Amino acid sequence: MKEKHIQPGDIVLILHRTGEYISEVMDINPSKVLVKTLAVVTHPVQGDLHNRFKVDVELFHERKALAYQEKVNVPPAVVRQFEGEVPTYNDSLKSALEKEINKLIERNDTYGKRALQNLEALQAEYFRS
Repeated sequence: MKEKHIQPGDIVLILHRTGEYISEVMDINPSKVLVKTLAVVTHPVQGDLHNRFKVDVELFHERKALAYQEKVNVPPAVVRQFEGEVPTYNDSLKSALEKEINKLIERNDTYGKRALQNLEALQAEYFRS
Protein backbone atom coordinates (compact mmCIF):
# COMPACT_ATOMS: atom_id res chain seq x y z
CA MET A 1 0.00 0.00 0.00
CA LYS A 2 1.36 3.39 -0.99
CA GLU A 3 1.90 5.96 1.80
CA LYS A 4 -0.50 8.90 1.56
CA HIS A 5 1.20 12.23 0.87
CA ILE A 6 1.23 14.53 3.87
CA GLN A 7 -0.81 17.71 3.43
CA PRO A 8 -1.54 20.76 5.61
CA GLY A 9 -4.25 19.87 8.13
CA ASP A 10 -3.17 16.21 8.39
CA ILE A 11 -2.63 14.72 11.83
CA VAL A 12 0.80 13.09 12.01
CA LEU A 13 3.32 11.46 14.33
CA ILE A 14 6.68 13.21 14.49
CA LEU A 15 10.00 12.59 16.17
CA HIS A 16 11.66 15.69 17.61
CA ARG A 17 14.71 15.76 19.89
CA THR A 18 14.11 12.28 21.33
CA GLY A 19 10.41 12.90 21.92
CA GLU A 20 7.49 11.66 19.84
CA TYR A 21 4.40 13.78 19.31
CA ILE A 22 1.02 13.85 17.62
CA SER A 23 0.92 17.04 15.59
CA GLU A 24 -1.03 18.88 12.92
CA VAL A 25 0.75 19.77 9.68
CA MET A 26 0.72 23.54 9.17
CA ASP A 27 3.01 23.99 6.15
CA ILE A 28 5.22 21.85 3.92
CA ASN A 29 8.49 22.74 2.19
CA PRO A 30 10.86 20.35 0.40
CA SER A 31 13.30 20.30 3.34
CA LYS A 32 10.97 20.81 6.31
CA VAL A 33 7.46 20.35 7.60
CA LEU A 34 5.98 22.88 10.04
CA VAL A 35 3.81 21.15 12.62
CA LYS A 36 1.73 22.21 15.64
CA THR A 37 1.95 19.98 18.73
CA LEU A 38 -1.32 18.38 19.87
CA ALA A 39 -0.19 15.54 22.17
CA VAL A 40 2.90 13.82 23.61
CA VAL A 41 3.52 10.14 22.83
CA THR A 42 7.04 9.74 24.24
CA HIS A 43 8.68 12.20 26.63
CA PRO A 44 12.19 13.35 25.62
CA VAL A 45 15.20 11.54 27.08
CA GLN A 46 17.16 13.25 29.86
CA GLY A 47 20.93 13.59 30.02
CA ASP A 48 23.73 13.90 27.50
CA LEU A 49 22.74 12.22 24.22
CA HIS A 50 26.38 11.87 23.18
CA ASN A 51 27.17 9.97 26.38
CA ARG A 52 23.99 7.98 26.88
CA PHE A 53 23.28 6.76 30.41
CA LYS A 54 26.29 8.56 31.90
CA VAL A 55 25.90 11.08 34.73
CA ASP A 56 29.50 12.24 35.04
CA VAL A 57 29.23 14.59 32.06
CA GLU A 58 29.76 18.33 31.73
CA LEU A 59 26.04 19.05 31.38
CA PHE A 60 23.23 16.62 32.19
CA HIS A 61 20.45 18.04 29.99
CA GLU A 62 16.90 18.55 31.17
CA ARG A 63 14.65 18.16 28.14
CA LYS A 64 11.08 19.40 28.27
CA ALA A 65 8.31 18.06 26.09
CA LEU A 66 7.04 20.38 23.39
CA ALA A 67 4.23 22.59 24.70
CA TYR A 68 0.61 22.40 23.55
CA GLN A 69 0.31 24.01 20.10
CA GLU A 70 4.07 24.70 20.00
CA LYS A 71 5.18 24.88 16.38
CA VAL A 72 8.39 23.25 15.17
CA ASN A 73 10.00 22.52 11.83
CA VAL A 74 10.99 18.91 11.30
CA PRO A 75 12.51 17.03 8.36
CA PRO A 76 9.95 15.17 6.21
CA ALA A 77 11.69 11.86 7.05
CA VAL A 78 10.46 12.01 10.69
CA VAL A 79 6.80 12.60 9.78
CA ARG A 80 4.28 9.80 9.33
CA GLN A 81 0.50 9.61 9.22
CA PHE A 82 -1.35 9.20 12.52
CA GLU A 83 -4.44 7.03 12.68
CA GLY A 84 -6.69 7.14 15.72
CA GLU A 85 -8.07 9.53 18.26
CA VAL A 86 -5.90 12.38 19.51
CA PRO A 87 -5.79 12.45 23.33
CA THR A 88 -5.86 15.75 25.20
CA TYR A 89 -2.46 17.32 25.59
CA ASN A 90 -2.46 17.16 29.41
CA ASP A 91 -3.56 13.51 29.51
CA SER A 92 -0.95 12.56 26.92
CA LEU A 93 1.81 14.45 28.76
CA LYS A 94 0.91 12.76 32.07
CA SER A 95 0.90 9.34 30.42
CA ALA A 96 4.21 9.85 28.58
CA LEU A 97 5.85 11.21 31.73
CA GLU A 98 4.59 8.31 33.85
CA LYS A 99 5.93 5.77 31.34
CA GLU A 100 9.35 7.43 31.34
CA ILE A 101 9.40 7.67 35.15
CA ASN A 102 8.50 3.98 35.48
CA LYS A 103 11.30 3.00 33.07
CA LEU A 104 13.79 4.98 35.15
CA ILE A 105 12.59 3.49 38.44
CA GLU A 106 13.09 0.01 36.97
CA ARG A 107 16.66 0.92 35.92
CA ASN A 108 17.62 1.50 39.55
CA ASP A 109 21.07 2.84 38.61
CA THR A 110 22.90 6.17 38.83
CA TYR A 111 21.62 7.36 35.45
CA GLY A 112 18.05 6.41 36.32
CA LYS A 113 18.17 8.28 39.62
CA ARG A 114 19.63 11.42 38.02
CA ALA A 115 17.19 11.40 35.10
CA LEU A 116 14.33 10.78 37.54
CA GLN A 117 15.28 13.97 39.40
CA ASN A 118 14.93 15.89 36.13
CA LEU A 119 11.55 14.35 35.36
CA GLU A 120 10.20 14.98 38.85
CA ALA A 121 11.21 18.65 38.56
CA LEU A 122 9.56 18.83 35.14
CA GLN A 123 6.43 17.12 36.47
CA ALA A 124 6.12 19.78 39.17
CA GLU A 125 6.60 22.49 36.53
CA TYR A 126 4.15 20.98 34.04
CA PHE A 127 1.33 20.44 36.50
CA ARG A 128 1.47 23.44 38.85
CA SER A 129 -1.94 24.16 40.30
